[in-house]
Amino acid sequence: MRVAVVSDIHANLHALEAVLDAIDADSPDELWCLGDLVGYGPRPNEVIEIVREQARLCLVGNHDLGVLGRLDLEDFTLDAAVVAQWTRTVLLDENRAYLESLASEARVEGAELYHASPRDPVWEYVIDEETALAALEVTVAPLVLVGHSHVALSISLANGELSGAVAPDGTEVPLTEARWLLNPGSVGQPRDGDSRAAWLELDFAAGKARFHRVAYDIARTQAEMAERDLPEGLAERLAHGS
Repeated sequence: MRVAVVSDIHANLHALEAVLDAIDADSPDELWCLGDLVGYGPRPNEVIEIVREQARLCLVGNHDLGVLGRLDLEDFTLDAAVVAQWTRTVLLDENRAYLESLASEARVEGAELYHASPRDPVWEYVIDEETALAALEVTVAPLVLVGHSHVALSISLANGELSGAVAPDGTEVPLTEARWLLNPGSVGQPRDGDSRAAWLELDFAAGKARFHRVAYDIARTQAEMAERDLPEGLAERLAHGS
């Protein structure tokens, strides 16, 4: 089976469309999403509708939960809270119901999926060796998938030794040679210095994973954010991948 994994779309329709075009050209069997469909960006309804239609498996993220009112917006940055409040005013009932139906973690054969981390599927960032090791120690699947940090990562645990780092475009890892913790990076707001939208290809039959980046029309998303009076700083950071 071949799977495309996306995460942290954040209502960035044009980034999602670019990724899906690339995924379609690659013809995977399934699409998985690790959550945060909304927040930050200007097109929440369109993004949710696409994911509803195309993803076989989808998780709920902390921004999704904030928009639903299940997390206190005081726990978010000011800009994130502003966008969450705005998203509440435009979110269609059927899309709200879809977000309500999602969980923050899932298990499939050979893999465990979390929006954030196994220890805290909603909030904990897996961004260093300590949190990566803890995540692998409390899970049992050969493959652990996480999102939330907006940083593409490939980290392995073999013979008690942890290794890995940020995974740039084209990084390929052999899934059969160790246990792996992978983060596909963010579709809608990358924070690893590469402004292109990110996605992850899993080829279980071949025993490998490959990280991909896709260019999209950032200026178009920025213009839509300005039209909706969303925070300028959130629009500016899209151009820098930060």
